Amino acid sequence: MLEKLFKLKENQTSLKQEVVAGLTTFLTMAYIIFVNPMMLADAGMDHGAVFVATCLAAAIGCLIMGIVANYPIALAPGMGLNAFFTYTVVGEMGYSWETALGAVFLSGICFLVLSLVKIREWIVNSIPMSLRLGIAAGIGLFLALIGLKSAGIVVASPATLVTMGDVTAFPAVMAILGFFMIIAMVHRGMKSAVIVSILSITVLGILFGDVQYQGVMSTPPSIMPTFMKMDLASVLEVSMLSVVFAFLFVDLFDTSGTLVAVAQRGGFLDDKGRLPRLNRALTADSTATIAGAMLGTSTTTSYIESTAGVSAGGRTGLTAVVVGMLFLFSLFFSPLAGMVPAYATAGTLFYVAILMMSGLVHVEWEDLTEAAPVVVVCILMPLTFSIATGIAMGFISYAVIKLLSGRYRDLSLGVLVLAALFIAKFVYG
Repeated sequence: MLEKLFKLKENQTSLKQEVVAGLTTFLTMAYIIFVNPMMLADAGMDHGAVFVATCLAAAIGCLIMGIVANYPIALAPGMGLNAFFTYTVVGEMGYSWETALGAVFLSGICFLVLSLVKIREWIVNSIPMSLRLGIAAGIGLFLALIGLKSAGIVVASPATLVTMGDVTAFPAVMAILGFFMIIAMVHRGMKSAVIVSILSITVLGILFGDVQYQGVMSTPPSIMPTFMKMDLASVLEVSMLSVVFAFLFVDLFDTSGTLVAVAQRGGFLDDKGRLPRLNRALTADSTATIAGAMLGTSTTTSYIESTAGVSAGGRTGLTAVVVGMLFLFSLFFSPLAGMVPAYATAGTLFYVAILMMSGLVHVEWEDLTEAAPVVVVCILMPLTFSIATGIAMGFISYAVIKLLSGRYRDLSLGVLVLAALFIAKFVYG
């Protein structure tokens, strides 16, 4: 059955090789079962319910990707998108988390439609590479700021807006130690570096009496506090269109970049550099987002950590299926997830920021008309504490700079339309 479904011999792999690859991928991305519930809890959502929704959404996405698209690509609620959900849509803009879930659901529907009608390529190609790189890096800096803030390393200041906190306090020391541990273990090639760091800092918190031990395993908590709690009526308001677009936009480019990166690492691209069964992979991603919103979590997307599994020998969808099964097994570790303090995940956020900023090396720094909008995005996204604002100012600055520089031929119709819409939003609110 496995041979017929995943074509193991044709892809020159075996059951053992796929299982090892699946375990490798899971260990590199399992941190999301600790980080996502903690982050969405800041939006007022039930921690236990989000934990269950996170595991189930990841499992559904992995199983669909593995069985339908037959690619070793794992999915889970995306970093950056969960921060946008909590700190921008709910925190800054003042919407309820139910409305935010409705926006995630609608963005998933839009993504599914775009995948089916095959106009995704036009949208992706109409956005300059520099803006895509800048948005990814800006989200990374935004996550880093969240991590520093949660650990008390960066605090508010009436004189300078932000300043250094007490770095000798226990949370700050533990966050710094966790970050150093991750970097050292990753450098030594340890695939489970992130999750080992999170668990180690949590154990230290217990030993020093800062965290109360609650057990490791139990039956999964109820998902009912978040299940089908989407407020779809509020999403239809005009003011929510920019939120839906932001969810869709970030997911679209995050998924596209991840698929290409994993495909290149695994040698899945055809002679023309295209990914076979691309629409199936995109359908899996968008379907997982829809399911995740119904369950009660932010946008579910493909994970770049899948490259770890591919490097370990993963060649078919069986790798993704193994990851999905491990996420289902994780449902029984809710007490452990509930014990993880914020400072235990702060180092993880900073590490993810490093990964997301690495793409800046590909920016054409010699061309100021390309580099300047990137810097605008990277600076404004964390300093305004808003991913949506960073994206908007990036498009506006790109269009204006190109027009004033006489480089109007570099502008696509998509960039001009989006820049005009963002300007209208700022002018008319």
